[in-house]
Formats: sequence, C-alpha cells, structure tokens
Amino acid sequence: MQANPPDLRPDLARAAIPDERREGQPTIGMVSLGCPKALVDSERILTRLRAEGYSISPDYRGAGAVIVNTCGFLDSAKAESLEAIGEALAENGKVIVTGCLGAEPEYITGVHPSVLAVTGPQQYEQVLDAVHRAVPPSPDPFIDLLPASGVKLTPRHYSYLKISEGCNHACKFCIIPDMRGKLASRPAHAVMREAEKLVQAGVRELLVISQDTSAYGLDRRYETERGHRAHITDLARDLGGLGAWVRLHYVYPYPHVRDLIPLMADGLVLPYLDIPFQHAHPDVLKRMARPAAAAKTLDEIAAWRAACPDITLRSTFIVGYPGETEAEFQTLLDWLDEAQLDRVGCFQYENVKGARANLLPDHVPAEIKQDRWDRFMEKAQAISEAKLAAKVGQRIDVIVDSVDQDGATCRTKADAPEIDGNLFIDEGFEGLTPGDIVTVTVDEAGEYDLWGRL
Repeated sequence: MQANPPDLRPDLARAAIPDERREGQPTIGMVSLGCPKALVDSERILTRLRAEGYSISPDYRGAGAVIVNTCGFLDSAKAESLEAIGEALAENGKVIVTGCLGAEPEYITGVHPSVLAVTGPQQYEQVLDAVHRAVPPSPDPFIDLLPASGVKLTPRHYSYLKISEGCNHACKFCIIPDMRGKLASRPAHAVMREAEKLVQAGVRELLVISQDTSAYGLDRRYETERGHRAHITDLARDLGGLGAWVRLHYVYPYPHVRDLIPLMADGLVLPYLDIPFQHAHPDVLKRMARPAAAAKTLDEIAAWRAACPDITLRSTFIVGYPGETEAEFQTLLDWLDEAQLDRVGCFQYENVKGARANLLPDHVPAEIKQDRWDRFMEKAQAISEAKLAAKVGQRIDVIVDSVDQDGATCRTKADAPEIDGNLFIDEGFEGLTPGDIVTVTVDEAGEYDLWGRL
C-alpha cells in the first residue's frame, strides 16, 4: 500500500455517494489523492461536513466547492495533485486544497493562484473554516442525519482504521516526519470504539494503517487506559475479538513483531504482514538510514513461516537509490530469491524536495533505474506466479468485493484491496453480494490473480 490507490474523484468514487439533497442544502465535492492514510483524513473531513448539514456531491458541477486532498511525497505525486487541482478549478471554479502538498502553499498558489485556501495535512479545522467561507452551512437538525460510522469513501464492507499519525524514523528519502510530524498514537480505547462502530455498521474487514504500525503506543509509553493497552500486539488481539478480518499494514520488522505471528496462527488477525523492507544490501540500507540487517531479516522470515505457514508477506522496494551499484542491486535480487515474498511492489528512486537523499553523490541514470526495475519485477512476477500456481486445487476463504453480470470479484486473505490480486468467480455467483465471506476451490492461477468456484 505504498502505491497510491486509484484516484478518488467525485464522479469516480469507489463508494456510492448518493446524489440526494434537500432544497437549499449546501453541497461539497471531494477529490482524495495519495495513500489510505490520506483517504481516512478525507473521510474525517466529510464526516464533519456532513454533521454540519452539508451534502456530498458525486460530481464537480453539483458542488458549491471542491476540496482536493493532495499527496506531496514524490515529484510525480505532486504533479498529479496539481493536475487534479487544475481539473477541479476548470470544472467547478471554487477549490480548497489540503493534504501533504498543502505544506507547501507557495508551490500550489504559484501554479494555481485562484484556489480559495491551502491547508496542510490533518488541519481539519482550517479546512472547515475555508468551506464555511466559501459555502456557508445551513443545517437542518431534523433532516440531516449522520450515519453512526461517519462518511466512508471505501465500500461498505471494508474500512481503513488509522491508529497513529507521523513517524519517528529519519529515512533519507522520506519527508513524512516533516509533513506529518513525529509519532502520535491514538488511545487504544478510541481505536477500539471506532472499530466496534465500524463492525456494527457492517464492516467485515478492518485495514490497520499508520506510518509505522509496529511503533504504535511508543509515544504513550504503552499506557493502559479504559481496559485497552496501547501496544500493537495488544491492539491486534483486541481487534481480533470483534469478528471481522483484521489486516496489518506498514509493519516495521522490530523484534516484537514476532509476537503478532501467534495471533495470525490462531486466526485472530489475518496471516498477512505488509513490511516496507526497501532494499537488502546493508550499504544501501545504511545510505537510506534504515536498519541494515538483511541477513537477520531472512532469519525472521523463516521463523514467521515456521510459526504460521499460511502467512503472506508483502513489501516494497526502491531501485536506483543514489550510489546503488550493480553488485548491490544483484544482492537485492539474490535476497528476493531467498525470501520468496508473496506480494512485492517496486519503485524507481525519485528525488523529493527537502529529502536528505537528494544530496547524496552518484545518482543513478534513468535508463539504469528502468532496467533494474524491469529485472526486479520480472523476478517478483515469476515468484508470484509460482506461489499462486501452488494454490490450485485448494479450498480457501474469500471476501466478495463486487458483483456484476460477468462474475464476482473477490479477495483472499492474502490480498489487500487496491494493491494485491483478486480471485474471480464466473459461475454460480448470482447469489453473492459485496461483503460476503465464502469458501471457494481454486481452479486456475495467473501471474497475480486466481479463479475459483463455490
């Protein structure tokens, strides 16, 4: 989930936003870019606006103003955000900008001087103030009812659950701590209260997200409050008792992560770990300012699989990092051969304004980065194809994401929405609905996807 999910436009929303409004009701549109953490921010903003009586528009022109929640992590993401702002201005004319790129207001106004306001990430009150100025509220307490679970931008049967903000790491290629601050964990009882409401509202899968899930509670000294301890192992155990699938993302391989594996083996949380390894050569990891323990990581992976044979490991990597030699890259390929990760994403290194990696010597030429990316993905694809082929004939549980006239699109416990593969059912699917959890027999496997039957 390091990759951005598909753009959320008011007219292309993944969740059905009903175009229903009362006479005179003020209306707001939303464009949400970036990672799932930003999507949660968008949901919080829309929930606050909905509570104040605003309607959520499914298109630009039906809105009194449009909020664009931007991503500013990479130059390519910044360009995408500027394009989205321009599109909203052309279609609507009244645009409020927030999110990570909002930390650089001059960068935005230099390209789009007509935006109404620019706010940074998590500045919910400033966003609301800007909306009030552009489209004054006009609530009707007898009509405007807010769902118990708030406004969701994901399908009804799954939801992202953000447990903390910020990060204490100082990776040289990353500016997240500058944009979102140091680690700030939510109280465990507050996370549990939100999770309970989501499950009561019909959510079947909770996707736990943060910038560093393993560090959850460190800033709170792992305090216990109202019966819940702010530690990732305790939180995972508590969430596992709610009866929904629980999927953990952005888990750094700290030693205490091994304590999560028995919870997976026991079925309390999904046997799935999303761990951003980024590279395998110790010298590259040192230049990245990340823990340089690739060999020990292989030992940990072996131990995790011994304790929970069904575990799925997903990770992301960067190729072409400044100074990366062919030998260092080959070490990464060899490591991947040995690690045999189930789900892998890869990015070509990009400079990020303000990141310390920009100042490193020996930047890798674009054509070499592309070549290494191609070779890396070829190996990762072959591993994925072999692992999926081994599933043919197995009986596995899947969750249904969507159903149309051609079939049902589902996910296994090994697949997170938006970023991993799917399992497709093209016969006998007529009685299925999104959110159903059913058992299927795998009939066929591809490079990233499966096909099965009930």
